[in-house]
Amino acid sequence: MKKVVVIGAGAAGLMAAYAAAKNGNDVTVYEKNEKSGKKIYITGKGRCNFTNDCDPNEFFDNVVKNAKFLTSAIYSLTPQKVIDFFENGGMATKVERGARAFPLSDKASDVTKCLENYCKKAGVKFIFNTKVLKINTLNGTMCGITTENEDIFCDCVVVCTGGLSYPSTGSTGDGYEFAKSVGHEIIEPKPALCGINLKGDYCKQLQGLSLKNVGVSVFLQNKLLRSFFGEMLFTHYGVSGPIILSVSSLICRQSLSSVKIILDLKPALTDEQLDKRILRDFEEYKNKSISNCLKELLPISLIPVILKRSLISVDKKVNAITREERVRLLTNIKNFDMLVASLRDFSEAIITSGGVEVKKINPKTMESKLVNGLYFCGEVLDVDAFTGGFNLQIAFATGFAAGNSIK
Repeated sequence: MKKVVVIGAGAAGLMAAYAAAKNGNDVTVYEKNEKSGKKIYITGKGRCNFTNDCDPNEFFDNVVKNAKFLTSAIYSLTPQKVIDFFENGGMATKVERGARAFPLSDKASDVTKCLENYCKKAGVKFIFNTKVLKINTLNGTMCGITTENEDIFCDCVVVCTGGLSYPSTGSTGDGYEFAKSVGHEIIEPKPALCGINLKGDYCKQLQGLSLKNVGVSVFLQNKLLRSFFGEMLFTHYGVSGPIILSVSSLICRQSLSSVKIILDLKPALTDEQLDKRILRDFEEYKNKSISNCLKELLPISLIPVILKRSLISVDKKVNAITREERVRLLTNIKNFDMLVASLRDFSEAIITSGGVEVKKINPKTMESKLVNGLYFCGEVLDVDAFTGGFNLQIAFATGFAAGNSIK
């Protein structure tokens, strides 16, 4: 039996603590907040999309950074096994659009309660309102931690302190300092799964406009990186919403001046089909102004923005629109370009991109290759994914890999 300290009572920490305790180890979780799972409570707007019920191969398609590193952990604890884990723990689940798994109750607190129950039944001890100040090693091996109150001896330390996103939940980068103190490299943390500030003042005109079933393509130096389809929202600063959050993770480490986002407002129509639709509307409303003609095709607030970009007066009669103007109109509907100014900051970012460099971490056990008995799990690692439950799955899988390897 080993004495194990887990730093952080979030998703990765609770899973790591349970996995280590079920192997017969003496496990204590240290958490600087007053309770477990503070970030879990706000995940998915309080509903907690805790995993994605997809095939592992599809899962890796949604990992942005270091998918190969996660191969062993995800195959050992697949999304289906995570769903079974919660079901067997007494939490009913459901799967919604996009294979997103939620508690049947729609209460994020049920995810935390289920994890806590597993931990308590396995004998895990919890110490709250206690900050770990440093980790202690001797000759390349873990020997303990130092808290605000005392030095504690232990055989293993599992660091599950999260990243820098939502610092109000306690994610303030402590794990990076622990890692650096023993020689690990930290990939510069960046806000990810966050809103995007855009250049230009048109966003103020579009503030509050929600778009469904639209396409977004991301280009870096005119090379297509990836396309997304779904929902987005215009805000006072730029854009947000599900597909935009994924875009932010894709570009957060790039030179933003080289990034271009192209919005396709009518992805279900080819250029030719859209042109025929516009011509039909033009014929029906030929004696009306162009702004009135487009009301069935576009949201009202978007019409003056599109027309301005197409160099067409909002008052111009449809029967006076030239072929060149119609082509420009079609182009702006199918290729509405958005230039990135910056990303929203960590206070609004759902996750952190960057963290402990994974080359010095054993991918099967999450153990440091520099210090025996030291493990890193979850968001503190340089791994991240798109929205849809993938990041919590990573937290559970890496936490389980670490805890389960301690015997």
